[in-house]
Amino acid sequence: DVQLVESGGGSVQAGGSLRLSCVASGSSDGSACMGWFRQAPGKEREGVAVIDYDGVITYTDSVKGRFTLSKDSAKNTLYLEMNSLKPEDTAMYYCAAGCPVAVRYDNNPKRYYWDQGTQVTVS
Repeated sequence: DVQLVESGGGSVQAGGSLRLSCVASGSSDGSACMGWFRQAPGKEREGVAVIDYDGVITYTDSVKGRFTLSKDSAKNTLYLEMNSLKPEDTAMYYCAAGCPVAVRYDNNPKRYYWDQGTQVTVS
């Protein structure tokens, strides 16, 4: 099993920045692949950015050039730097772990380990 603890998030004005962090513990194999997902009210959960076993990072189109995913493997910590935030980025953001990982989410919650989520609000 993998346990994920997320921090960061909050409220910011449009154009601002936020940083999310997610610390993984437990199975190292289980956290070899990780990613960020989000869910806005009334919408389905969607992938934001993921990093696969080989370290390849993939972003959903709407955040390319604005968000940056990074991973510190020594600390088992995943980061999401979010810049130039827009109101449409408002959502609950979730950290996920599990291989294989894909930015396109198939609405199968059992596919990954999840954290509790953190709210990001852009006004």
